[in-house]
Amino acid sequence: MHDGLNDEPALSLDGVTVRYGRTVAVEGASLVVEQGELVALVGPNGAGKSTLFRAALGLVPYEGRIVVHQTRRRGIAFVPQRLEVDLDFPITVGQVVATGRRAVDGGLPRISARLAPAVARCLSRVGLDGMERRALGSLSGGQVQRVLIARALAQEPSVLLLDEPLAGVDPMVTESLVDLFIRLAAEGAAIVVSTHDLALVRDRFARCVAINRTIVGDGDPAAVLSPAGLERFFGLPVAAEG
Repeated sequence: MHDGLNDEPALSLDGVTVRYGRTVAVEGASLVVEQGELVALVGPNGAGKSTLFRAALGLVPYEGRIVVHQTRRRGIAFVPQRLEVDLDFPITVGQVVATGRRAVDGGLPRISARLAPAVARCLSRVGLDGMERRALGSLSGGQVQRVLIARALAQEPSVLLLDEPLAGVDPMVTESLVDLFIRLAAEGAAIVVSTHDLALVRDRFARCVAINRTIVGDGDPAAVLSPAGLERFFGLPVAAEG
């Protein structure tokens, strides 16, 4: 279901190459993600998943072409790996989510009477109702991950990139987060989820993109993640990617 006014893809990458010095991290990667589509991005460690995200975000120089289509939603939002977050920094849950409103409202985030309802809505979407005043560092790993997703939702993005959002999260929270991703896609956002949980991808995702420096597979997870597919795309046994 699209929330835009036409059928332009939400995200297009054409021949994207990223180099770190003499090392080619991503080479000639092409990918189209439609509005309202949920996509799993899989690949071995070091295959280029995070680098591809950084290129789409404009955080690293790249060759090729990347286009983000603007609808009534706004640009790209990114959810980093939970381990990248400084939990010792003195900030509340509400303040974290409020930082996501800078893309919408501009200026410094303040939880004013006007902003508070938006923060509360985003926290409610991820099952953290009423936790605005909790210190971020006091939360469990799964709760921190949901706060980061709430911050991204506050940006009202057209494209949402999530780097290993399900790592270290218990099965019940994992299922609830995937349900949330499916709902967000149904509302029109393009969602790309980087994950190593191949069983989950087979069970809950309709499309899987495999990367091993370049895009090596794209389509039905049952085909992309079949034993033959894993051997062909990655040269690895199934257990190495599980």
